[in-house]
Amino acid sequence: MAMVGLFWIAEGDVYVGAKPSGPAPGVRLTPDGVLALGDGQSGLHLWEDVRALTVSDVPVKSLKRQVGVVTDVALDIVMNLAMTLGPGVGGEAPPLMTLGMEAHDGEYEMKAYVAAAVGYSPTEVDLSRALLSRLTEGAATMATTLAAMSEWGRTWEGGTPRGAQREELLRRWVG
Repeated sequence: MAMVGLFWIAEGDVYVGAKPSGPAPGVRLTPDGVLALGDGQSGLHLWEDVRALTVSDVPVKSLKRQVGVVTDVALDIVMNLAMTLGPGVGGEAPPLMTLGMEAHDGEYEMKAYVAAAVGYSPTEVDLSRALLSRLTEGAATMATTLAAMSEWGRTWEGGTPRGAQREELLRRWVG
């Protein structure tokens, strides 16, 4: 499993945001279409019906955000040491981002949890948005791009690559 830009790639599966578990919201990109997962959102939107994909509510990495995460972790440790009543501040769910989809039959919004604790770099956000746009350019482009992402996920070992490598992968997939 690895995070590359706004995508979570687990073996051959490609998700926008974090891979969901249980009833958590999420979005999977399959060879057939965009699959909304989790409570309150479900359904497969076939690629042939998808006109545009956009993403909003994406946290962008900043020094302020990084300091905030470190502060929250430290506060959580102190709270858990002081209180034995369960998780403290750190027990909150991660923020949600929104995948907007324009289809032949209307517009849809799907939610997915953010996978990056301190947010995403501005470059990764821009490249990820370009990649989402590329996936709607036609069946051949979508199939080739999604296949490349899935193949990378099946062969990659070692967790999430470093920032420069993530950006290079996104650039390659954007073409």
